[in-house]
Amino acid sequence: MEISMPPPQIYVEKTLAVIKPDIVDKEEEIRDIILRSGFTIVQRRKLHLSPEQCSNFYVEQYGKMFFPNLTAYMSSGPLVAMILARHKAISYWLELLGPNNSLVAKETYPDSLRAIYGTDDLRNALHGSSDFAAAEREIRFMFPEVIVEPIPIGQAAKDYLNLYVMPTLLEGLTELCKQKPADPLIWLADWLLKNNPNKPKLCHPLMVEEPY
Repeated sequence: MEISMPPPQIYVEKTLAVIKPDIVDKEEEIRDIILRSGFTIVQRRKLHLSPEQCSNFYVEQYGKMFFPNLTAYMSSGPLVAMILARHKAISYWLELLGPNNSLVAKETYPDSLRAIYGTDDLRNALHGSSDFAAAEREIRFMFPEVIVEPIPIGQAAKDYLNLYVMPTLLEGLTELCKQKPADPLIWLADWLLKNNPNKPKLCHPLMVEEPY
């Protein structure tokens, strides 16, 4: 009797890369370096974040001395966000970036991207997710419609739903009961799209999406 085995699940690590506002004009040559380094660009979008959105993106840096300058810099113009994929994408992208401080990168890793394109500690040209948890959060922030693998199951799935889904869904259902629309399903779907907590609400007409 032949035992049917589930098909193997192939997981390719993903990370978030951001080309910061002051070097967006170098995007084409940076993308060429990325592709030649063995990465696949899964998705790309160009957007202009407000200072509030930048504060949410860099929430882990909140309270540090450089935080106001960081949010001002990151909201100063359009940026390019990309989802990169390859084996050990997070660590390889960080290695390609070099040290956070571009001045240190120029001295110690002169071939790194921050050494080539960065200016100083603040204007360091590019961003990369620091670890798997950061990559998940940052990809969801910049690309809320993308499913980040691996998909949680069991208790992890319940925890995710309770933390990220249920509060928004409960708020939407409460508002649905108040509004009593003619087509509740369509109304709720539209409400959830407008009130997705992970989606940046862009106030500038500069957002362009170009999936690969």
